[in-house]
Parts: sequence; C-alpha cells; structure tokens
Amino acid sequence: MSKTIRHLLTLEELSNKELAKLLDLAAQIKKKPAKYKKALKGQSLGMIFEKSSTRTRVSFEVGMFQLGGHALFLSANDIQIGRGETIADTAKVLSRFVDGIMIRTFAHKIVEELAQNATIPVINGLTDAHHPCQTLADLQTLQEHYGKLKGLQIVFVGDGNNVAHSLMIGAAKTGAHFKLVCPKGYEPDASILKRAQNEAVKTGSRIEVTHTVSGSVKGADAVYTDVWTSMGQEAEKTKRLNDFKGFQVNEKLMAESPKAIFLHCLPAHRGEEVSAGVMDGECSVVFDQAENRLHAQKALLIHLMA
Repeated sequence: MSKTIRHLLTLEELSNKELAKLLDLAAQIKKKPAKYKKALKGQSLGMIFEKSSTRTRVSFEVGMFQLGGHALFLSANDIQIGRGETIADTAKVLSRFVDGIMIRTFAHKIVEELAQNATIPVINGLTDAHHPCQTLADLQTLQEHYGKLKGLQIVFVGDGNNVAHSLMIGAAKTGAHFKLVCPKGYEPDASILKRAQNEAVKTGSRIEVTHTVSGSVKGADAVYTDVWTSMGQEAEKTKRLNDFKGFQVNEKLMAESPKAIFLHCLPAHRGEEVSAGVMDGECSVVFDQAENRLHAQKALLIHLMA
C-alpha cells in the first residue's frame, strides 16, 4: 500500500487533534531531544529559499541534523528555478532526489503548485499569505508558558499579514481567542478571516478585528506584533511608517494588561513596531519563541516524513 503524502501549506491541513498532538510532540522533543536522534535517519530535506532567512533556515537545517537526516540549502538563484525551470518540473525532479521539500517564497500559489506536482511532503516555510511554521512555535511558547491554549486571549497589534493569518487559524483551531488591531486598510484577507471565524465557532474561540488601539490589549494573555514593512514591501515603507503611527507596542500599551507576555516573530525593529523597553523587558519571551522554531519544526518533520 502506498503512503499518503501529507503537506503543510497552511495550518488548515492539520486537524485540530493533529495540531494538539504535534504541539505535544514538540514539547517532548524539547525535553528529550536524544530520544529522536534517529527519527529521520538517512532522509534528506531540500530547502528552497527565494527569501532570506535566519530562524527558518537554521531551525530546519539543524532540526534535520538532530533527527539523523540531512538538509540541502537551495537558493533560488543557484538552482534552475531561478533560470526559468517551471515549479512543476522542479517538484518532480526534487521528488526523485529528496524525501521532503521546504520552501520559503513570495506568492502562495508557488507552494500550492509545488505540492500539486510533488510526490513527497512539501512544507510552507513562509509565503506572503501564510507562515504556519512560525505559528507552531508561537502556540508551543504559549502552551509552555500558560499550560494551555484554550481560552487564552491573544492580541496581535499590526499588519493583517501572513503571520496574523496563520496565528488566527491556529488560535481558532485550539480554542484561543484572537484579536487583530490594525489601521484601516491593513485588515487580513477576507476569505482567511472568514474561515478562521467558521473554525472558531466549533472550538468556542473568538476571532475579531478592530482599528482602535486604546484599550485593545486589556485582559490579554499575550500581545504580539510583527514588522510594519515585510520583505517585498520596501517601496511602501514611508507610507507604512505613517499609517502605523500609534500602533507601536510600548510600555504604555502593555500596562493595559500587566500579566501579558510579549511575542514577536523576529526580526524586530526597535523604535518602530515595538519599543526597546518591551522587546528587551521582563514580559518578553521572544527568544524562547525563537528557540521553539527548532523544536516545533522537528515535530513537523517527524509528522510528515517519519
């Protein structure tokens, strides 16, 4: 019997039960990494990068090594995809060489086409629409800090971008409440928001969007932000800096919920989306969160490839 090929393009590919098990596995791997040192022995992961990376590249490359496997860094400028080879052909060729593909790129349709033509698991390391691997680490961080996810209040202050999209899906699937606080014109994709809200009905969570900053984080368990200008949006930087004035996560805003922890997917621009005092303060767990990219990615690799 042939093995069913599973991909992770968004968190929607995971059932709620699978997501919970994946987070539990990530926690187990973090506690006892040696137990899993042969989980992917002899397997290889091809990693295609069209966007630069720190956490995604290191977590997957080191993760594969610690699981007994091997990762290949494939810059889009160095392989034939950068010279016009089709996504479909690239998927078919890599499927003959490696056991899994992780890609970090721009348009989400590229990841979808890659998965449609691959006969091995494909992992979305980031697209303009989704960042599911980041959310796995976010949820792991919240769960280890609070001991649960259901009922937690997560407030994301900033752009309704790929990180916000995946986090709202993750919150809905785990029963956490999610609020996006953004300027008008920077709302999340309407279809993704609707799907997250439909999922939230099943789990008892709330997914909402507001444009009012004052009072928005009152009662929050976690306050999250991301850069205001993502990769590929550099030409919009001046406009975005102006549009996001008043949306900085700073000491005054965090004082609305003194118990809340602060999250950021990194890299951070101190003085823009977050003040240095919050970023480097006692409420910040951003480096625990960054570390959990390694453990969460190892759990995902085992889930899809073992």
